[in-house]
Amino acid sequence: MTGESPRLFILLSCASDQAWAIPQSCLAEIVTVPAAGEQPPEAIDWRGGSLPVLDLGVGREQSWRDPRSGSGLIAVMLGVEQASPGCWGIALRNTGLGISELAADELEDVPEAVLENARAAFRLDEVIYQVPDLPAWQETIYSQLTKERPRCT
Repeated sequence: MTGESPRLFILLSCASDQAWAIPQSCLAEIVTVPAAGEQPPEAIDWRGGSLPVLDLGVGREQSWRDPRSGSGLIAVMLGVEQASPGCWGIALRNTGLGISELAADELEDVPEAVLENARAAFRLDEVIYQVPDLPAWQETIYSQLTKERPRCT
């Protein structure tokens, strides 16, 4: 893959031990959400609809809510059109939110660090980033929704 043009990636901190690198084209926006507690909501209102929120920091000591502002961040991902629920959110925790222009030959591939529902992992500035399988995560969210919230036809 050497010689490829660098692409813009969004770097997201999803949990204390999990950072994602996603192509810029997969991110709709990052939303600041007022927080009622230390954990993110299960869903947020976004552009007239309700979006499910994935939280990879469940059960960890790291808070989602910023104590200074009383709010937290949700990254809204563009969903795969064929699957439902379409767009979905992921709670952001910790610091490390950024944008970076990355070329394949600049990254240290770390195949032994690939987690479930990830396509690859690489090291950049001493941080291991997962390249998530976004359609797989979307399907996971959809499966949870059909169990917890049946859809009306």
